[in-house]
Amino acid sequence: MKFISKSLKETAEAAKKILRQVSAEPRSKATVAALYGDLGSGKTALVQEVGKLLGIKEPIQSPTFVIMKRFEILASSEPKRGQKDLRFKSLMHIDAYRLEQASELEKLGWKEIISNEENLIFIEWPERVGKILPSGTLKVYLKFLDEKTREISFGEE
Repeated sequence: MKFISKSLKETAEAAKKILRQVSAEPRSKATVAALYGDLGSGKTALVQEVGKLLGIKEPIQSPTFVIMKRFEILASSEPKRGQKDLRFKSLMHIDAYRLEQASELEKLGWKEIISNEENLIFIEWPERVGKILPSGTLKVYLKFLDEKTREISFGEE
């Protein structure tokens, strides 16, 4: 599926479609979305819009320096814009840009994180840790077209 986004509102529509896709099938492990794209292509903006849809009130910023941030999805919060009964309890936002190899992510508890089906994980710069991404990872490609325009495409491989 492909979107051209010229605003945060249009990015939110792409986020809504991504959430629908990742919540469509029950899984026994965490759900992972790998975000591919150059600097400024909109990876963090997409995660911010997903967070809003899930009712997360905290500001979501790129975790470049801390590598990983966890956001609790409160059971009492109602997902916005038609999202129904999502099983996710945590949104994990990972930025692998500063990692040199997959083993560094493993040291941060990767095996435990992906073993919990209540985790929804968005990982920026997944090519740095690609060897440990689980099968069924949703691949999301973001492309900078101009100052106001991004291309967002996704599908499972």
